[in-house]
Amino acid sequence: MTAGTLTFGEFELDCDRFQLRRGALPLRLERKPLELLILLATSGGRLVTREEIARLLWPSEVFVDTEHGINTAIRKIRHALRDDPDHPRFLQTVTGKGYRFSGVTTTSQPSVETSSFEAGTHTLPSQSHRVAWLTAFVAVVLVAVTAAAIFGARSVHGHTAKPVITSVAVLPLDNLSGDSTQDYLADGMTDELTTMLAKSSTLRVISRTSVMQFKGAHRPLPEIARQLNVDGILEGSLARTGDNLHMTVQLIHAPTDTHLWAESYDRSPNDLVTLPHDAALTIAKVTHTATDPALASIAQPKYISPAAHDAYLRGHYLWYAGNDQASGPYFLKATQLQPDYALAWAGLSSYYGAGSVDNYLDPRQAIPLSVAAARKSIELDPTLPEARVVAAAAIDWINDWNLNAALDDLHRAIQLDPANSEAWHLRSKMLIQLNRPQEGIEEQRKAMEITPFERPWGMAYVYLQTRHFDDSIADATQRIEGAPNPILWWVLSQAYGGKGMEKESEQALEQALLLWNQTTASESIHRAFARGGRSAVLRWRIDDLKAQASKRYVSPYLLASYYGQLGDKQQALFYLDESLRQHAPAILDVQNDTSFDSLHTDPHYRAIVQKIGLPPAW
Repeated sequence: MTAGTLTFGEFELDCDRFQLRRGALPLRLERKPLELLILLATSGGRLVTREEIARLLWPSEVFVDTEHGINTAIRKIRHALRDDPDHPRFLQTVTGKGYRFSGVTTTSQPSVETSSFEAGTHTLPSQSHRVAWLTAFVAVVLVAVTAAAIFGARSVHGHTAKPVITSVAVLPLDNLSGDSTQDYLADGMTDELTTMLAKSSTLRVISRTSVMQFKGAHRPLPEIARQLNVDGILEGSLARTGDNLHMTVQLIHAPTDTHLWAESYDRSPNDLVTLPHDAALTIAKVTHTATDPALASIAQPKYISPAAHDAYLRGHYLWYAGNDQASGPYFLKATQLQPDYALAWAGLSSYYGAGSVDNYLDPRQAIPLSVAAARKSIELDPTLPEARVVAAAAIDWINDWNLNAALDDLHRAIQLDPANSEAWHLRSKMLIQLNRPQEGIEEQRKAMEITPFERPWGMAYVYLQTRHFDDSIADATQRIEGAPNPILWWVLSQAYGGKGMEKESEQALEQALLLWNQTTASESIHRAFARGGRSAVLRWRIDDLKAQASKRYVSPYLLASYYGQLGDKQQALFYLDESLRQHAPAILDVQNDTSFDSLHTDPHYRAIVQKIGLPPAW
């Protein structure tokens, strides 16, 4: 027998599939609110008391504030159903008593066993009784399912077997503010909660980038947990009303889909920065995984002004959305509002450093700014892993070209935070530049294990730089099937080029440009290749870069690369000299870049390598 599908207004509640839909669109509703909605919708319009809700949906053995839990679940149901509490369509609050749900019709009727109603002994229930019979049955089924969830874990001795949590994923917090411009706050608080939980507990905490793929996903929690290989899921929501923030979080034991703990927090702007810390410490205590009290006290954040914190979160949100160029002004604003904000200085250093590496900022101006911000960050908090990373990247690597010192600093950053994938990734790049390719491959593999979704191109790029072209093509091709990414297509183009597969290289480049929204450039390259093959494409790119140089910074290293691929040694060396003069960070790859393979025996090229301070590879 099935509970069927219940319809109210434009909504459908599929009790069998545990799914709420609006038309054909599934709506995200967390497990507890959905259980409560089923309970209310199948109650036949009767009053369901708060005591009944607490008894059926929250086991008494579990530490949870049921009053907050019920209020939060009701609020989420109203939000999903767009139900105004002052003028309700479906869900009526009976003050001091409970809730009544109305407007329900049954779309799917339960099947009836013929043998149960044989002629002469039984008759089919009348229509008026059938609805009551169905409602009663569904209520019984729900009670039985809930009771099984509550008592199913009991041992033969009658004691509750407490689920053990050893690993956890913090799912992206839902933004219930009704304002998409507050998404940055939801993502920022998710990230800070993840960071604080890793610091305050012995739990294995999954990285933010691995979890962000499930943002807005309507998938069962046990399935998400299996994919992330965790036994605990932390989910919740936040809503900003004026300057105040309301956040709810709940911990689920994913294998049994058992609710372990929930809490609601109401904070003013001045207390907002301590919220992730307070929630993380409570979760660590509930799961019996709290670190040494002395270490936990270190995690206590210093006072950060609300305005500076808000600016930092906005910059952080843009940075992880891939909009690096837009993040800088927010990091800068955060440091201006609070000059002793170490994390904001680290973000600002990363902005300037990435700009010089990725060629959207002139390194002659950006590198000194990146170095100054890194020095400020490490001076303010030498124990901050992010400060250690930017110090290694900005000061040792792109400014001093002292790769061995940078490796030491990154090692210290990893000691502070073994899950800092940026440190592992940068170590990989530096080891390859130091002609230690196999070590570089292993370091990048560790980075990918920590955050496989932050840099899906990571392994393919390392294989490209170490001239494992077939491995690079295989890895990029496999990952592109799951999630098309422009950098993966670019790496694929370079790897095909390394193997002399010119047509495949050109086609992959076209795809990269299309994903970068450079449709005109993609079409121009297609026409150039049809007209004169790969050399025509390279000449078009050189002309295009020189035309752009009058409007924005263009790295001379890019021009050197294209001239090197054309076999024009004189122009390639000219632009390599200019890269050296500008201190362009990309020149550190000069021995790994196949563009300059024809120059390896040239004394001028060898002199450039010597000036950089790299150990000769050729």
